[in-house]
Amino acid sequence: MSQPSPDRAALGRAVRRLRLEAQMTQEDLAHAAGLHWTYVGGIERGERNPSWENVVKLARGLNTRVSRLAARAEEEATPPRSGG
Repeated sequence: MSQPSPDRAALGRAVRRLRLEAQMTQEDLAHAAGLHWTYVGGIERGERNPSWENVVKLARGLNTRVSRLAARAEEEATPPRSGG
């Protein structure tokens, strides 16, 4: 399998962090979002490129807004600033 793109990887990290903050398992999130747990795992690993519809489902399953999920993904994609 090819390497995940940086954007897919950032989205996956954002989903994982929000899921863990909500104290949910992948199975919990999958059930709440109406998705299969292996699909959620693939998103978290940056292997899957979810459709807009599935991004909306993930946000709803995480009980958050798509804009918050997107903001977290942007934060995950932004390299940390050096303390200079």
